[in-house]
Amino acid sequence: MALIVALIVALSRQSLKILHDIHPFTRDSSYVFPNPRSSDRPMSENAMLVALQTMGYTKEQIVPHGFRATARTLLDEELEYRIDWIEQQLGHVVRDTNGVAYNRTKHLKRRREMMQAWADYLDNLKAKAGSTRSRRSR
Repeated sequence: MALIVALIVALSRQSLKILHDIHPFTRDSSYVFPNPRSSDRPMSENAMLVALQTMGYTKEQIVPHGFRATARTLLDEELEYRIDWIEQQLGHVVRDTNGVAYNRTKHLKRRREMMQAWADYLDNLKAKAGSTRSRRSR
């Protein structure tokens, strides 16, 4: 018998808006990103890889799991959030001095703040890229 552990994921305002916007397309599935062939299954990692390739990226440039690694790195190095909050947000087992068996912390308030800062950081990068592109096209 498999042990099922609920993963609580804090979301930014931007993420919640995206989920709200796609709900009309996914409401018949229990998955946020259902498989196009069967709403009873999640979208495959391969489908995400094909989407990236359709946008012009190669497997050598980026793979879907790479977004998690990028977030992990930048949340730590650029935004300076605590490693345990980042690891919890990614669904990794958080190691602590008291042992996993005693760790019941969720840090939801701080993780919400962290994910909002992450979404704002990404929005700022997008805005900068857009302004650079518009200056180049003049």
